[in-house]
Order: sequence, then C-alpha cells, then structure tokens
Amino acid sequence: MEKHILSIDLKSFFASCECVERNIDPFKVPLVVANPKQGEGAITLAVTPYLKAQGVKSRGRLFEIPKNIKYYIVPPRMSLYIEYSKKVISIYLDYIAKEDLFVYSIDECFLDVTSYLKMYKKTDYELAMDILKKIEEKTGLTATCGIGPNILLAKVAMDIEAKLEKNGIAKWNFEDVKRKLWMIAPLSKMWGIGPRMEKKLNLLGIKSVGDIARYDKNKLKDLFGVMGLELWEHANGIDNSTIKEMNSYKPKDKSYSNSQVLFKDYYRDNVGIIIKEMVEVVCRRLRANNKQACVIGLAIGYSKSIGGGFYHVMKLDAPTDSEKTILDGCFLLFERFYKGAPIRKVGVSLGNLVNKNSVQLSLFDKLEDLELEDEKNKIIDEIKKQFGKNSLVKASALLEDSTIKERNKKIGGHSA
Repeated sequence: MEKHILSIDLKSFFASCECVERNIDPFKVPLVVANPKQGEGAITLAVTPYLKAQGVKSRGRLFEIPKNIKYYIVPPRMSLYIEYSKKVISIYLDYIAKEDLFVYSIDECFLDVTSYLKMYKKTDYELAMDILKKIEEKTGLTATCGIGPNILLAKVAMDIEAKLEKNGIAKWNFEDVKRKLWMIAPLSKMWGIGPRMEKKLNLLGIKSVGDIARYDKNKLKDLFGVMGLELWEHANGIDNSTIKEMNSYKPKDKSYSNSQVLFKDYYRDNVGIIIKEMVEVVCRRLRANNKQACVIGLAIGYSKSIGGGFYHVMKLDAPTDSEKTILDGCFLLFERFYKGAPIRKVGVSLGNLVNKNSVQLSLFDKLEDLELEDEKNKIIDEIKKQFGKNSLVKASALLEDSTIKERNKKIGGHSA
C-alpha cells in the first residue's frame, strides 16, 4: 500500500514566535533572533520572512547582513519556542495517533496519514491544508508542508518546493524523481548533504542529485561507507524507513557512550574533529569488550546563550565495530539535524550491543578489508594499552581544535 507522508515545517520558527508574542506580522517586520552580547559576529538563529525576501539568510552572521538593510535584534528564548512547539504537536495529535508522528526537530515533524484519509474522507493534500490552517488559527504561526510516498520525498518536496507555493504545500510522487529530484543543485540543497560532503562529491564530478543517481553505487559505498549507499538510494527516491520504526528505538541493556563539554563554541567547520575523536574512544571500548553496535546515536548541545540541541539515532544494517562505518553514521546524523548554532557539547553513543562472535558482511563489504582494519585496530589498541593513550595519536590531535590529548590525560593515560 502506498504511503502518504506529510513533512511539516514551521516557517522562520524562532522569529515567528517572537513576532506572535509582540503581535506583529513576521512578513512585514525586519526582526532577527540573535544574541546581541556577541556583537557583529553573532549567529542569526532566525530571521523573519520579510528579511528573507530581501536576501538575508538564517544562520549567518550579523555582519553579513547588508548595511543598507535596517533590522532589530531580539535575544533567543528557547523555553518560549518549546512551548509553541508543544502547542503545534498537540494539534497534530488531534488528527493522528502518537505512533504515526515523528518529531524531527523543534520546528519540524513527519506525519504518516495513510490510515486516516478514509476516516476524514479527504486526500492527503486536503488534510495538509486543514492542518496548516489549524496551526495558524491556534498559534499564529505559518507552516509549510511536503507530501510524498515516503519520508524522503515528503521532506525534499517541503524543502525545495513548498516554500515557493502560495498555500505552502507541495506534493511529490515517484514520477517526480527524475523530473524534480534529479534537478536539485547545488548538492547542499539536498536533505542530508552538507558542505563537507558536497565538496567531496564535486571533486568526483558530481554536481547534481541526478549525477549521484547515475553514479556507481558500489564506488560510493567504497568511498563513503554507509553514507554512500544512502546517498545513492535517496538520489533515486528510495527510502524504506517508516515513522513507526523511527519511533521504536529504545536503548537495550548496555550501551557505550562518550560526551564532553567544549571549552569554546564550535561550528560545522571545526566540530568534525571532535566527533572523530569521540568515535575513536567508543570504538576502542567496543573492541576491548569484544562487542559490536547495531545503533549509533549523536547528541549535540548548543551554547547556553541559545539552549537546546538534538539527539538522534540511526539503526545499522549489520552490527559493527568499524570506526569508519560509525563515523559515517555520525556525520550523516549531524548533516541532517544541525542548524548552525554554536556547539558546546558533543556526545556519541553506541547501543543494541552484541557479542562479536563472527563477521557479518553486507553485499558491498570485502572480507579482506574488514580483516585488515581489524588487525590494524588491534595493534593500535595494544600500543595504547602498554604505553598510554597519547603514545599514538593522529596528526589531527596537534590541531588547535582537537581536545583528545588533554582528555586522555584526564581520563587516565594508561586505561584501556
């Protein structure tokens, strides 16, 4: 049975909440949500649609706003935005059951309305119109909605087209994959592809989503691991994940995790080194206990001036203790959910642990490659165990943004 998925996003959410509280129209007022104490370098967490229409982007810096554009700044109030988010979620739950709703972020949700259309005697498009109208009536907020036969196409329809429609709704079907999805360029406009991945793909001559779809999926898997396969599948409109599955994960028994509070603000361009170092730590723990993980979790906490953050998980096709596979998963989660705010806390967790009694291969894995990585990791782990964790570190540990050498000293240089 074909699914009917809605991806609903609250337009310019933080800025719109501030406007509703002040009884002003976000489509007519030049308001920016940012921390004025941080000066011209402050991140613009949100701007009103009025400013967006003038070319001002959210999640830039204040100094990037053209000098000829007048605006005023309000500090972020995360507790206020959470209250508005709860109100909107309660509206969704007036239409569907909790298990058919996935809260993607504070301002975005996925709804599976497949089994409700007959009950309401409406098409998915008509039901989306009702929900968006109810949101505006009850909260004063404006929302946009993408509709699709799976989560991916609903999300991309919302990101790419819905914002351009007068009523804020766009519907994509599988027939739109070649006609619309493949046309997306630059690549960073596609859900899940960030600037780092875009640069790597561009070096391969891949400039559009259609280029990914036509590329050899085995080569993408070799280059980018699990992320490469997902890139190819998404480029071809394939997404077998369901909202029920996304809601079903609960940590089982034992899990390994590692987190740290950072001594300064990190952003997309430098937090990667922190994530890599934390993945190394938890993977070493996996190997020391002869375990493999089936679930990866990434937690990002924003600075106190902003508040909030996110924690999301992804389920792997097969258990693994491979640093590359786990790192690919963490970066995939990061690119999907990070929205540009300053980062002060990072956490990596590995769950649904199983004993490593055998090697489970996917269709794209080579046994000799896995054995080579396993042997290499055993040698590294043994050196660290005998001579201390800082006896063998990657060159990146010498970079200014690295914290691994100092953290190794604090948690015990000779522990496993």
